[in-house]
Amino acid sequence: MSLPGTGSCFFLLLLVGLPLGAPRSFTVDYRDDCFRKDGEKFRYISGSIHYNRIPRAYWKDRLLKMYMAGLNAIQTYIPWNFHEGTQGLYDFSEVRDVEYFLRLAQDIGLLVILRPGPYICGEWDMGGLPAWLLKKKDIVLRSSDPDYIAAVDKWMGKLLPMMKPYLYQNGGPIIAVQVENEYGSYFACDYNYMRHLTKLFRSYLGDEVVLFTTDGAGLGFLKCGAIQGLYATVDFGPGSNVTAAFATQRHAEPHGPLVNSEFYTGWLDHWGSPHAVVSSASVAKSLNEILLLGANVNLYMFIGGTNFGYWNGANTPYGPQPTSYDYNAPLSEAGDLTEKYFAIREVIKMYRKIPEGAIPPTTPKYAYGAVTMKMLQTVSDGLEMLSLSGPVKSDQPQTFIELNQAFGYVLYRTVLPVNCSSPTPLSSPLNGVHDRAYVSVDGVAVGILERNKAITINVTGNAGSQLDILVENMGRINYGKGINDFKGLVSKVTLGTVPLSGWTMYSLSIDYAISQGLIGETNPKTSDPHLPAALSPPAFYSGSFIIPDGIPDLPQDTYIQLTNWRKGQVWINGFNLGRYWPSRGPQLTLFVPATLLSTDAPNNVTVLELEAAPCSSRPCTVVFTSTPILNATVQSDHKQQQRLFTRVDLY
Repeated sequence: MSLPGTGSCFFLLLLVGLPLGAPRSFTVDYRDDCFRKDGEKFRYISGSIHYNRIPRAYWKDRLLKMYMAGLNAIQTYIPWNFHEGTQGLYDFSEVRDVEYFLRLAQDIGLLVILRPGPYICGEWDMGGLPAWLLKKKDIVLRSSDPDYIAAVDKWMGKLLPMMKPYLYQNGGPIIAVQVENEYGSYFACDYNYMRHLTKLFRSYLGDEVVLFTTDGAGLGFLKCGAIQGLYATVDFGPGSNVTAAFATQRHAEPHGPLVNSEFYTGWLDHWGSPHAVVSSASVAKSLNEILLLGANVNLYMFIGGTNFGYWNGANTPYGPQPTSYDYNAPLSEAGDLTEKYFAIREVIKMYRKIPEGAIPPTTPKYAYGAVTMKMLQTVSDGLEMLSLSGPVKSDQPQTFIELNQAFGYVLYRTVLPVNCSSPTPLSSPLNGVHDRAYVSVDGVAVGILERNKAITINVTGNAGSQLDILVENMGRINYGKGINDFKGLVSKVTLGTVPLSGWTMYSLSIDYAISQGLIGETNPKTSDPHLPAALSPPAFYSGSFIIPDGIPDLPQDTYIQLTNWRKGQVWINGFNLGRYWPSRGPQLTLFVPATLLSTDAPNNVTVLELEAAPCSSRPCTVVFTSTPILNATVQSDHKQQQRLFTRVDLY
């Protein structure tokens, strides 16, 4: 029913329980140790959801499930690099339309806790900072470095005015805004930087908005993380001593609401380490302890989602995260309802009324079956088409940033300066391969160099033989002092004891080439692809499938599994799903949202296999299945982390 004019305003005020003309407010009450919303005591039970990890078409479904779990708020990051990938060019369209996401949350009935950075961590490439900041090689990120501050000021000058209309005081859903993120875990400990951010946020958002910080529940973290003018909160997970954790917060905030800004429902994964699993019982038990104290809590994550494309981050010692950001959360990567979801819902029921009505069901999945793949061409064969900017020549290798490339792959080419009739070590003596390099001599794959793991391989060849090193950026470090994470060949490469020089470098625009259908089938210049080999040159493979007629409600979500493939990248209809690495694990399947699929035309699958495709003795296939596999056996020489639920594990 439409209520025009002043009648609609009166009706809306009655709905939110405000007297006519009363201003909306959200404040910290230091006397009664609580938040107050519109003058009334208020406690939020929130869940983290990252719009940048979920297809836009599924935002509503995920938010509704969170609302029906009993949450009254959500928490989300805004990754700077997701919106300003190129300096000065902003993108807030489609899946980057954060304003639409905020409106959708409000329409559903959820308040919002906003975490706009500028640094966010979040297991996201470079913690959300744009890679172009590294054009200044000695920049001190997250500090008062003038070049960093200038970039932050410009970004926040764009973002924060967009957010101001969505503050609760202005009629929107945002009740609190975090400044920076877990700054007490960073080496710089620059109070002037935090003071600058505080003034910057206040200048754009006003004096009424609640600004806060989040740090680990240890006094060492609060020493540099807490600062006057920002309300200090802590984070900790199941199994922690809840009373002791909040006692830590009380050192910084003797009065005010107790807040756990990141209560960990699961944990992050790394390639080569087992999938993190946290029991529903332990999560429910600790959640109940938190709520029993009257504390506010945000469940990190309530749904993790997916690191599509190249967006995953990494930790130190260098360990990249996989494509799935399932996080063992209450809602799965694909938004499925889990046992943990219902366990948490039962706890919340004890403290607040759960919305009535049906919970949106788990979305159906469909197994489309096997798709036969055929080889198109090697990366080396397709250089002219893949490198839109053309070759760059330099005596010494240049980094990705020096080549104006943020993500993906760069091919470095030179020649062997001497005859290597016997195996000769090709090395990166300063561990300068960031992050993985696929080496070939005269088109024949000879080995792999990998950051921290394999800095030397043996090669043979004649003087003048072509040496190709395809370097993969596997994700920038997102936490700790290593976030200045340059990619490519970042230091010299030697043959024996002789540094190699005379490089020709090709920035590869692979995503563009695939989206435009530029990668066609050619006659391979390398050896017979049907002969078995331990390694083969990086190459593209393609296949397609048609969604069957006569089956209702197709397309549906699915998962792609690349059994017997080694490592690479996969695209569906030109969309970069992300990385696969079944030879290392634990993730074997990649989530394919139904929104990527077509019922009107064949669906194209493109694979860049970096090591060796399973095509030597049988046709190679990829398989679309209805069941995810995120916890397969792993192959790694890394020891599994023994402790979860605290940032100390990553520091």
